[in-house]
Amino acid sequence: MTEPIGVLLVDDQELFREGVRVIVDAQDGMAVVGAAGDGLEAVQLVEELQPDVVLMDIRMPEMDGVEATRQIFLPERVARRAKPVRVVVLTTFNLDDRAATAIRYGASGFLLKDTTPAMLRDAIRTVHAGNAVLAPTDLSTLLDAQFREPVPVPAAYLTLSEKEREVFAAVARGLSNTEIAAQVFASESTVKTHVGAILRKLALRDRVQIVVFAHQHGLAA
Repeated sequence: MTEPIGVLLVDDQELFREGVRVIVDAQDGMAVVGAAGDGLEAVQLVEELQPDVVLMDIRMPEMDGVEATRQIFLPERVARRAKPVRVVVLTTFNLDDRAATAIRYGASGFLLKDTTPAMLRDAIRTVHAGNAVLAPTDLSTLLDAQFREPVPVPAAYLTLSEKEREVFAAVARGLSNTEIAAQVFASESTVKTHVGAILRKLALRDRVQIVVFAHQHGLAA
């Protein structure tokens, strides 16, 4: 039997946390494994509980959600984990600059706090699969504002094969494996292999980080 997606709730408002807990626990294949009232506690619980997905509020006392996200994805912490953790930040403002910074640090996207239960459920499953919550256009808008001056392309990018660069560009535009397979005339399994090679060569965690990398280095079409 497949293990349920373990979700950690992080918000300084207990009433909001409990409302989200009811929604998540009512879904098939997912369960709340813990809750935190601030970012500092969230960082500690991620290490202790090893959740699959963290729903992270942006504005909190002690440590906000942006800094907590940065600390969760510090390389030394990532290296100690037996499985990947995904972070979705929760905000009251659409295209929030703080949310964009959290995505740069490793979050897989953001949700508005007034989102529907169905959208919350779908977002958890989406990020658990390694994809972004945001639509490609919204993610591009956020990242374009973050990276006005592109950083030079690192040597690692030059190690990508021609086909891998083609797949990289397609992922950076937000295309799915199915869409990429049709574009590059390959099977979905071959595309998946290329994506894995890109992540390994560029030392990136998931597809969302490919998008961030592309915008950071001026490679986004």
